[in-house]
Amino acid sequence: MTTTTLAVLVPLLPFLGAVAGLLLGRVSPGFVRPLAILPTLAAAAFAIAVAVRQGGGDGAGKAPLAAATQLTPTGSVPIDLALYIDGFAALVAVLVGVVASCVQIYSTGYLRGDARYPSYAALVSLFTSAMLLVVYSGDLMVLLVGWEIMGICSYFLVGHYWETPEARAASLKAFLITKLGDVPFLIGLFALASDAGTFRITGVLKTVADGGLDHPTLIALLLLAGVAGKSAQFPLHTWLPDAMAGPTPVSALIHAATMVAAGIYFVARLLPVFAASAAALVVLAVMAAITMVGSALAALAQDDIKRVLAYSTIGQLGYMSGALAVGDRGAAVFHLIAHGAFKALLFLGAGVIIHAAGTNSLAAMSRMRGLARRIPDAYWTVTVALLALAAIPPFAGFFSKESVLVAAEHTALGESGGAAGWTVLIAGLLTALLTAAYAARLWLLAFRGRGAEVPDYGKQPLAMNAVLWVLAIPSIGLGLAIGYLPGWFDGHSLAPNLTTSVLGTGVALVGGLLTYGCWRHTSALASRTPIGAVVPHPDTEPALAEREAIEIHTQVYGSIAGAPDPADPARLLLGPLHRHAAVGFHLDAVYHRLFVRPVLAAAQLVRFLDREVVDTYVRAAGTGTGWLGAAVRRAQTGNVQTYLSALLAGSVVLAIAAVLVAAGA
Repeated sequence: MTTTTLAVLVPLLPFLGAVAGLLLGRVSPGFVRPLAILPTLAAAAFAIAVAVRQGGGDGAGKAPLAAATQLTPTGSVPIDLALYIDGFAALVAVLVGVVASCVQIYSTGYLRGDARYPSYAALVSLFTSAMLLVVYSGDLMVLLVGWEIMGICSYFLVGHYWETPEARAASLKAFLITKLGDVPFLIGLFALASDAGTFRITGVLKTVADGGLDHPTLIALLLLAGVAGKSAQFPLHTWLPDAMAGPTPVSALIHAATMVAAGIYFVARLLPVFAASAAALVVLAVMAAITMVGSALAALAQDDIKRVLAYSTIGQLGYMSGALAVGDRGAAVFHLIAHGAFKALLFLGAGVIIHAAGTNSLAAMSRMRGLARRIPDAYWTVTVALLALAAIPPFAGFFSKESVLVAAEHTALGESGGAAGWTVLIAGLLTALLTAAYAARLWLLAFRGRGAEVPDYGKQPLAMNAVLWVLAIPSIGLGLAIGYLPGWFDGHSLAPNLTTSVLGTGVALVGGLLTYGCWRHTSALASRTPIGAVVPHPDTEPALAEREAIEIHTQVYGSIAGAPDPADPARLLLGPLHRHAAVGFHLDAVYHRLFVRPVLAAAQLVRFLDREVVDTYVRAAGTGTGWLGAAVRRAQTGNVQTYLSALLAGSVVLAIAAVLVAAGA
């Protein structure tokens, strides 16, 4: 089988699995799980085969795989069904396939009794297919198809628990905010194709290399708006924490391998377009810096374990955006791949924790004893993932984050681009400190609780625990491949240097130790300060436990973002900033005032004009016609003598009028 055929099958197989799952879900439920798992596993295997055959991509001297056929005649700018697979695409496709396979296997246990599992599994397969289409596509319009399919899949999957108001609101919010970014994104694609004369990525890159773009800054900024929405970057990031109302496996898929990764991958694929505008790179650097620091502060104040991880994802995506802003797409994609492994592990591990604890509240977990003993698989693997997230050597996150800091340092100390480099470097180091702090806080509150013994909610299915160990392997060992990865990218070294290693690891250790010290100081309050209650549900299915945890959180523990917990070390660390960080620095409230309220007011005005003005004229026209009809009906008596008399009278009147007119003339 040729490499091109294998590459075509990679996105096609999950798509066919999704179609078959939707068609057979009700009539043959026994086929649903095989149709969810096997096509995705096969796609992952084929993606690995494509990556092996590519043999290292551009950096190793291997020409990218390019194949195309015209989709349909469209006039001056054709649309081609094209493949373009370089080292970046090959490795990202492997990440998508492996994480999606783990999510599908995990979901068989997590949603084992869910009546809507067939549609859920089909949507996950379609989601996977759409992301693989984005990764392999060599044409921007075909890429846009996968980009938009992911948007509609996220809407349905985030709203899977549609019975809960949180899930309904979160799915709508995610859809609207990402679409808000997609409008300028689409305009930017058309402007780019207009300047380049083609939608083919190879043609666009050739035009950029020849200096043929007429409006590079405008195009780059329009495209960045779509990237900010899809990859949850400031200021369009507010949908991602709320999207945690969906099932945990969906969160893992969105955060690790699809949706939010698409924007970063898009910029990496078309980085020369953005590099053609120095202003666009500065905007990207500032956006990345604000995103990194702000999201890390917000993560430190969250009570919902999944919202901590959601804000963490936003911050790690900020690192990737920062690497792109300083022109190093190899560092950005390396961190994308490493982050995909340990963040998928963190979310899937969080699903096990929520099921075992019966709650998603860290404040409640801090008052439970023995959670780590109850779920040893999740305990050890999540510990590994948190160490990788905190960039502690020798875990994968250390090497990938250091590659970003090294790229920022080189740019900061270089002859040009110093502003962007210093912005990313300083924000990256500060975020490293905060990341270690919230990672340590999550671990201490979840696994070192003090109080009553955690209730027994039953054991987790084997499928859930097994994939945790699968994902732990790259979380531990991906850094060992650092010597081979440059060949897959642009050939630039990704190895850490002494300065950034010492600084990055030092600030991470400071953040972790500060959090530990605050926890030792405040943890005694946990046993003296009750904070609600958790209702045990023995043998409750994991998905049902999570849905109930979401439903009762506000009633039992307060706001989904925070809890009135004086034993929380984050309150001591953040001080007065805590209440602002817990609600995302009030950005949702600002948007509500600036956009939602004016739109609602305009809608009320339109409603008033429609009902009280337009409808008044319509009703008046109908009423007038009715009155005229009633008047005419009165003249229709049916008496022939009356008709003849009226005719004679009319004729006399007309004759007199004619005589008068003639006399006057």
